[in-house]
Amino acid sequence: MCKVILIRHGETDWNRQEIFRGRMDMDLNKNGLLQGEAAAGSIKNNPIKAIYSSPLKRAMQTAEKTALLFKIPIHKREGFIDINYGNWEGLAKIEVEKKFPEDYKIWINEPHNITFPEGENLSLVMKRSMKELEEIVNNHQGEEIAVVSHRVVIKVMLCYVLGIDNSNFWRIRQDTCAINIFEKKEGKFIIHNLNDTCHLKELNISQLADF
Repeated sequence: MCKVILIRHGETDWNRQEIFRGRMDMDLNKNGLLQGEAAAGSIKNNPIKAIYSSPLKRAMQTAEKTALLFKIPIHKREGFIDINYGNWEGLAKIEVEKKFPEDYKIWINEPHNITFPEGENLSLVMKRSMKELEEIVNNHQGEEIAVVSHRVVIKVMLCYVLGIDNSNFWRIRQDTCAINIFEKKEGKFIIHNLNDTCHLKELNISQLADF
């Protein structure tokens, strides 16, 4: 058995401005740093043995809060990097709606059927992220680990863990710095928590929509 604490990174200015991020790298904002500290504090009594993260700064800065608390290193993993939105990266949602109306409609209504121009699709994201996770889980039998990643990556991983396909992508919500907990036991995934944000309540930061 291996227990996984899967954490979405904290807030960035682009989250608040509803700008597509993808592989573009940016720091957490003040809210995001506070969220990262709160997430770390909420799992301080868990016996975390290892921390894995997407290599992008917003994920690494979130993971650092937990790493400092447990005094253990962060292992960067490319499999957990954000989706490649291709030509959408750096554009606000309203710009994407105007420039790519048909693709945006597919994204909202049939997310499993779009490959972003010059980018990835959800199937590719699931394959690379779950390959990474399965390898890590196999290396940490009997232990508890933390993984920090991104909204899209986490949502497709949770689809896999729940045994549903990527057409259910929008049925799973992921707020910034939300915590999800599941374990793999006897070859099966068992869910403990989904999109837990209780640790953020005392921060009095307005919660964003799923972006």
